[in-house]
Amino acid sequence: MTSESWAGGPMRIGQAPGNRRQAVGKMMWISIWLLYLAGPVGQLLRVGVSATERIWGGLGLALFVLCYFFVVFRHMWRMASDRPMYAALVLMLALSTVLSWTLDYTWLVLFIFTSVATAVVLPWRQSRWTIPLVTVVLIAVGARYPDIRDYFVFAYGLPALGSGFMMVGVQHLIHTTKELRAARQEVARLAANEERLRLARDLHDLLGHSLSLITLKSELAGRMLPDRPADAARQVADIEQVSRQALVDVREAVTGYRRPRLAVELTGARAALRTAGVEFTADPALEVEYRGLAADEEGALAWALREAVTNVVRHSGARHCELLLAEEWEADERRYLCLTVLDDGAGPPRAQHDGNGLSGLRERLALAEGRLETGPAPRGRGFALRAYVPLGTAPMGSEAAPDTSPESVNDPA
Repeated sequence: MTSESWAGGPMRIGQAPGNRRQAVGKMMWISIWLLYLAGPVGQLLRVGVSATERIWGGLGLALFVLCYFFVVFRHMWRMASDRPMYAALVLMLALSTVLSWTLDYTWLVLFIFTSVATAVVLPWRQSRWTIPLVTVVLIAVGARYPDIRDYFVFAYGLPALGSGFMMVGVQHLIHTTKELRAARQEVARLAANEERLRLARDLHDLLGHSLSLITLKSELAGRMLPDRPADAARQVADIEQVSRQALVDVREAVTGYRRPRLAVELTGARAALRTAGVEFTADPALEVEYRGLAADEEGALAWALREAVTNVVRHSGARHCELLLAEEWEADERRYLCLTVLDDGAGPPRAQHDGNGLSGLRERLALAEGRLETGPAPRGRGFALRAYVPLGTAPMGSEAAPDTSPESVNDPA
């Protein structure tokens, strides 16, 4: 579980509650630990306890619990002043001492709550001394009860010391998580700013010269009219040529920014097939990054996957579709990666020529030194599309070789 998912959970560890529901959730979570006060409550309810002890113990316990909640929730909402919290901690330690000394050894459990409270609200340079101090006072008070002298250190002393320092570790973890979250947000912000600057720089480099030239030639053509229409026409022709080249440059730049990836296109293909009610089988190799597969080749395969799935959804009338990815060696000893999309629909169209989508896909694959093959599905019913792109000559390491066993994902219509 990541730090983000943990920090955004129901309790919002280390964060102030954002609404009433979160505040109630934190209240319930903190209140669970009050079950450890069952010992003092049981001692007050025992037969033979005087009314004076019950009143004194009940009032002292109520005041202790109020101080505990005051300290915890004031720290949770990060109140500005620390003096009231210090006063509440001192009062908790005093109540723990007096109640344990005057009533019963079961009240020693109050020291554990005091130790945890000091660990939560005090910085490390202070809590590293206050936690042992609370433990020493607990041992001193507990020594007056001979019945538990043999084990009260293990029953109360060690839990008070260990719980305090464990809570110090939890606070350090919360602080580190908050710093990590802030650093991650800052990195994301800087990355977005850098991308905007890169886009602005590239567009300036692409369009600055062209737009300046268009402006100058437009002014020149305007001055030539109406006396020199032939020269003005030549300037307008130059403007058209420059603007067309600028449009080509912008399209190439945008294509570079929007280069698709196989894993991303697979997610969109799954959503499209599921929406259309087409069951499908997706090869796990589609989600694995291949060594030797360049960005242009991967982009061509991603476009092929998008076009093939679009045709399956819009034109095939298929009920099932298979998405496969495998390596193949050609006769020229070159290694190719083949994307295969099979369906059980209407099959190839009767017309022999490709539509606009397949024609554009052939051109994309040709630019990546690949090729496109289309035809009937191997089982005799349906349509098969195979897109080939070359892989690098370096052999793939075993750790990067994908598992090409198909994974069936049967989604109901």
